[in-house]
Amino acid sequence: MTASPGSRKDPFLAFCFRITVDVPGIGPSTGFFKSVSGLESETEIVPYREGGVNDTTHQLVGAVKWKNIVLKRGFCGPELANWRKSWLKPGAQRSGGLIEQLAANGTTVVAKWKFKEGWPAKWSLSELDASKSEISIETLEIAHEGIE
Repeated sequence: MTASPGSRKDPFLAFCFRITVDVPGIGPSTGFFKSVSGLESETEIVPYREGGVNDTTHQLVGAVKWKNIVLKRGFCGPELANWRKSWLKPGAQRSGGLIEQLAANGTTVVAKWKFKEGWPAKWSLSELDASKSEISIETLEIAHEGIE
C-alpha cells in the first residue's frame, strides 16, 4: 500500500509547547517550560463478585483519577513560588489553564488541553551546589479536577 502525495502525517515534536495559567489576582500568564508531564487520567476498576457466579468477577467502572500536571523550567524568577505561597493563606482561589502543543514553526497550535480548578500543590527548586555548573530547575505540581 502506498500513500498518496501530501497524505503523510508526521508526529508532533515534543519540545514545542506553551502553558497559560489564569492566576487569580494576576490574570493570564503564559510561559515556556523545559517539560510538562501528567497529561493522563485513569478510571478506577471496582471488582464486584456476584453471588452465585463463581467463574468471573465483574469489573465495574469507578471514579476518574487525574494525575497532577508537573511543570519544570529553569529558575528565572519568583512567580511560581509566589503563586504556591499564596495558597498558604486562607481564601485562595483555584484557576484554570491551557497546555498547547505547537507545530515545528513554534506558533501554530495543533492540540490543546484545558485543565480546570487547578491549584499549586507543590513547588521545589533543584539542589544548589557550588561544585556543579548546571541550571537551577524549579518544579511546580498543579492538582486539578480534570482535563478537557
